[in-house]
Amino acid sequence: MKVVAINGSPHKKGNTYHALMGVSKQLEENGIDFEIIHIGNKLVRGCLACGGCAKNKDEQCTITTDPLNEWVQQMKEADGIILASPVYYAGIPGTMKSFLDRAFYVSGSNGNLFRSKVGAAVVAVRRTGGSSTFDSLNHYLNYSEMILATSNYWNITHGTAPGEVLQDAEGMQIMEVLGRNMAWLLKMREQTKDSVPAPARVPKVYTNFIR
Repeated sequence: MKVVAINGSPHKKGNTYHALMGVSKQLEENGIDFEIIHIGNKLVRGCLACGGCAKNKDEQCTITTDPLNEWVQQMKEADGIILASPVYYAGIPGTMKSFLDRAFYVSGSNGNLFRSKVGAAVVAVRRTGGSSTFDSLNHYLNYSEMILATSNYWNITHGTAPGEVLQDAEGMQIMEVLGRNMAWLLKMREQTKDSVPAPARVPKVYTNFIR
């Protein structure tokens, strides 16, 4: 089994990274492979709303100036996905938002590639805005019919300088519990995949209120 974590921070080893390491320790102790895909320092263009991925049904975004299509396939092949982000103005940073909008649109337009995977959101923040960012990340996981791993509080760590989150005792415990709970869900999912198959996917009903 494998979990891929999307690191939306521009800093390769900033507080978002250190928070993820708290989760990864528990996953690896349970025999689960862990990989970080660092997208926060890349040039990732926002969604053009062209509908190409829905029309072509090839699991590809029509924008090819960044590695998003490669990242989507890595997420598709994983058993679990973690979305990890710092906080900019009480929300998701622009690069991470561009990535999420396109990756999850490609997924949803091609049969929901991330459906029934185990998912979690992780946030690193200096002071405030952690809850709103955590909520925004969870929108993508909920929309995709993923199985949400939880902890004993919101999955938020606090710190400013790289590594300061390690001094946040409660925050790091939250990451540890999240890792243990995620490993447990992954093992249950693996053990029951043949005896308890996932519910059949139903076609999406789209409704607007223009008459």
